[in-house]
Amino acid sequence: VTNSGRIILHTLNDNVQCEQTAGFKLSPFIMPNLIPPKIPDGEKVDFDDIHRKRMEKDLMELQTLIEVHFESRKKEEHDIVHLKDRIDKRRAERAEQQRIRSERDKERQKRLEDERTRKEDEEAKRRADEDAKKKKTLTSLHFGGYMQKLTEKRSGKRQTEREKKKKILSDRRKSLDIENLSLDQLKEKAKELWEWMQQLEAEKFDLQYQITGQKYEINVLRNRVSDHQKTSKRTKRGLRK
Repeated sequence: VTNSGRIILHTLNDNVQCEQTAGFKLSPFIMPNLIPPKIPDGEKVDFDDIHRKRMEKDLMELQTLIEVHFESRKKEEHDIVHLKDRIDKRRAERAEQQRIRSERDKERQKRLEDERTRKEDEEAKRRADEDAKKKKTLTSLHFGGYMQKLTEKRSGKRQTEREKKKKILSDRRKSLDIENLSLDQLKEKAKELWEWMQQLEAEKFDLQYQITGQKYEINVLRNRVSDHQKTSKRTKRGLRK
């Protein structure tokens, strides 16, 4: 009988004596015979060796898990570095495209400005010549008073809303100015427009991502305000009670 069996037996005997003292009669407890496991003859069980092998197995499994963890972490770090390089490369490409497009816009604006100045000068010269001829003719015919009234009427005329709208649209719309371009210049113009479309798509994606982040921040702030209001109401109710 093991030590635990002796403790159980003593405990049961004490319980039986207590119950008999209280007026109850119980049958005596008989401890069953415990048969230890049979070990083959000539063999000796080394529990220390079994424990050592189990510890070695657990250690190998732990080392395997650690190696797998570090390999996974190393792969994630490599992916992050690769993604960062791609983002930096994309930003550099976009900056270069923006620089080229800005230079081309400046050149195009300069050409348009020069062309507009030339046309305005020609138009002003033509009008000056026409006005001089008209004044000369009207002076000779003594129509000075009539000409003065006509000039005042034209200068006081107001633009209608439709004319204002047309003027605004004409100012905002960019002229392609491709009538006098050669084939190579047309190809360059098409390439420029394509790069401009790519830039607009990239800016659209950035704006959508920014709007999504702002919506998330707004929802978080709303939830915080709602929680704060609920807490304030509960505090006020507690003070009233």
